Amino acid sequence: MPEPSQASPPVVRVGVLGCGNVGAALVDLVTSGADELARRAGVRLEIAHVAVHNLAKPRGGEVPAGLLTHDAHAVATSRDVDVLVELIGGVEPARTLVLDALGSGKPVVTANKELLANCGAELYAAAAKAGRELLFEAAVAGGIPLVRALRTSLAGERLRRLTGVVNGTTNYVLTRMSEDGVSYGEALQDAQRLGYAERDPSADVEGHDASAKAAILASIAFDAEVVAGDVYREGIESVEPGDIEFAHRLGYEVKLLAVAERFLDGSVCVRVHPAMVPSEHPLAGVRGPFNAVFVEGEAVGELMLYGRGAGGRPSASAVLGDLLVAARSLAGGPVWFPPRRRVEIRPIDDLETQYYLALDVLDRPGVLASVAAVFGDHGVSIRSMEQVGLGEEARIVFITHRAREADVQASVAGLRGVDAVKRVGQVLRVIGAES
Repeated sequence: MPEPSQASPPVVRVGVLGCGNVGAALVDLVTSGADELARRAGVRLEIAHVAVHNLAKPRGGEVPAGLLTHDAHAVATSRDVDVLVELIGGVEPARTLVLDALGSGKPVVTANKELLANCGAELYAAAAKAGRELLFEAAVAGGIPLVRALRTSLAGERLRRLTGVVNGTTNYVLTRMSEDGVSYGEALQDAQRLGYAERDPSADVEGHDASAKAAILASIAFDAEVVAGDVYREGIESVEPGDIEFAHRLGYEVKLLAVAERFLDGSVCVRVHPAMVPSEHPLAGVRGPFNAVFVEGEAVGELMLYGRGAGGRPSASAVLGDLLVAARSLAGGPVWFPPRRRVEIRPIDDLETQYYLALDVLDRPGVLASVAAVFGDHGVSIRSMEQVGLGEEARIVFITHRAREADVQASVAGLRGVDAVKRVGQVLRVIGAES
């Protein structure tokens, strides 16, 4: 890194990999606010190189053409680069480029949730060996300073549970279904029209995006080795307007939640699935494309961080915050990375909570007794039941007492074998009650 002079702050040269919405916004924030950043942070950031896949693609005025290159490896290892920012996404070549940058003594800032959720332990170890920062605030919840809060402000806290709305696409879809009564398909089309959902929305609506974020959050909160494959996952594709309508009647909202919790024996359970959230719970009021994470700790009690979870400028703001931390760290000593522990990952079958379940049945004598017998055979106790007539058929909606996931799923399998049960509908976990 160039030596600072007495008249000006030290210059830190930044290499950027990728120039999509976030990359372009970052370059603009750094170049347009250079003087103010230097005054506030004590370092002057300069964009040295920006690696892109297609040099001919129009980039707009915020990215000078002279900064562009197609040689990402050269940027990652260049002596003209002090800090690397990785914004290309995916596992490879991002993993190799990040490892190369750390190996050459550079701090790395990334927004790549897929990379961290699958290769986090390897990258943390490489960063610790190099004594350099690996920062990733923008990888989870966009512009919300969540990772920094967990790693610094809450570093001394024994956290018990994190429950979050961490995917803006699914939250927008569920909000439209809840507030306007539209179908899942109509709400998704609206999200795509507004740019909240991709043309192929499967990563969001099937829960993959939220699962990667949940793995990262659990790793940080519990100092544990958690990868995306450890996360139980369900999406929102099967949630129907009728499920949401019934949830409203009971005083709940339906949200896609990422939940990471640690038990007294040190084991960890991480899951992503739709759930019924009590209307008075802070997460129930998170609307549209916004994100929020509800944190529970032994000393701090309960707190929630809320804000925009996606978008070019909010995410670029989080990247810039990490970039300034990395730039200032260059003048310091070795960086401390808490060691990751191998922990027992509890399967979803061990979860105990309440459940909502809807059945379409033939409206004839003895049906309720047959259904109740299936629940009883598997030790699942019913807290409330409501029947709605549908001509020759009826819909029966149940809320259980606290029950074990494996027992509820066994009950569901058994109900599918009852002649009078025409369809087993959505199963939703109920958050908050009886806990």
